[in-house]
This record gives sequence, structure tokens and C-alpha cells, in this order.
Amino acid sequence: MTTRDPRAARLARFAGLVADETRAACLLALLDGRAWTAGELARHAGVAPSTLSGHLDRLVTGGLLAEERQGRHRYVRLADARAAQLVEELAAGTGGSDLPARAGLRAATADSAMARARTCYDHLAGRLGVAVTDALAERGLLLRETGFALTDAGLRWFAATGIPLDRAGRRPLARACLDWTERRPHLAGAAGAALCRHALETGWCARIGSERAVRVTPTGEAALRELLGVTAEALR
Repeated sequence: MTTRDPRAARLARFAGLVADETRAACLLALLDGRAWTAGELARHAGVAPSTLSGHLDRLVTGGLLAEERQGRHRYVRLADARAAQLVEELAAGTGGSDLPARAGLRAATADSAMARARTCYDHLAGRLGVAVTDALAERGLLLRETGFALTDAGLRWFAATGIPLDRAGRRPLARACLDWTERRPHLAGAAGAALCRHALETGWCARIGSERAVRVTPTGEAALRELLGVTAEALR
């Protein structure tokens, strides 16, 4: 008699959480790292709020989303960085067009901005994220032969640049996250989050509208060129 692996049933149930276009749309939207109301997600996914409620219940119960209520509003967000990593890497493995097909010049411009530079949960992605990751590795600040790890020189670089690292939590200091447009890994983990936060707080990058896209400012171009040798051409 064949003994079934109990993990198989758990894996099948977990895979079922994302095996629905409405739930997948919600998970992708929440990669911006914000908490969304159920109503906002319903409009984004193009379904009725009553329909979305059941989908959100499944994602919360399955551990991919966390929720909180404020008054009559229900807010949801990705449960943690691990959930964000899973969504990003699943998106990277889908193949086909790198960005959704959307008609019109305005939509094409938005898609181009997303591919150029964006946030992935709480770290930098797109050509910007990959270019910064490459620069860190080329300067011996980041090892990536057998998984990502900051070198001693990398730790000193973060300290000298004024980017504090949270080394007390359970989150990995450095982790590879497969970029869904570049199809190459960019830096995630506590170091990736700290770098992204610093870039936004110091004005190296600025958010574009309500999407995840960001733009590198002239201040950011100068800083990235001076600190890491990243040219403006590499980000276009």
C-alpha cells in the first residue's frame, strides 16, 4: 500500500490559494507594501465587494494576507516578506509578456516606468534594483555565488553610507528575489528594505502616482554614480 506524503495535500491547498485570477490580482497589487481596503481591491480586481470578501477570507486563512479592521473598513496586506517573495517569484515564473498588455500611450508609459524602477514589497526592483545589486556584487560588497550575503566590506559600506541595518530580527540580512521583469535576482531581505527606505527618505527616488513605480531623481543619480558607479544609462 502506497503511503501518501502529507505535504502533498498541504501543497495542493496552498497552490489553490493563488490559482484564481481575482486572488492573484489582489496579491500582485499588494506587492506595493501598503495595506489596501477591501473596497479598493475589489475595484482593482473588477469584482463586487461581496465577491472579493470570500477571496480575502481564503488568503487570510491560508496565511498569505494579514488583516485589521478600523471602523467599518477592512484592511489587508501581505502577511510578511516571505509571502511577498513567493508572489514575486511566482510572477517571474509565468513566462509570456513581462508586463500586462494594456492599451493606450498612458498605460504603455506606466508599464515602462514599472519595468525601469519600482518597489517590490519593501525593496527596489526593476532595472534599478538589478543594477544596484550588480554594482554591490562587482564591488565586493555582496556575495551571490551560493545565495546572497553581505561581505564585511558590504556591512561597512552600509554603515558609512548612513543606512542602518536591522540585524536583530529573524529576517535574513540579504536575500535574492527573482525580478519578474528583468528575470534576474535583485537584493531583498533586511538590507534590501533598508536601502529602499533610505532611497525614498533621502530623495534618491520618488514614487510615481499610486502604482509601485518610482523614478530616480537627479540627487539619486548623483548618489548612485558616486557610491556604486551606477550610470543613469543603466537605469533607462
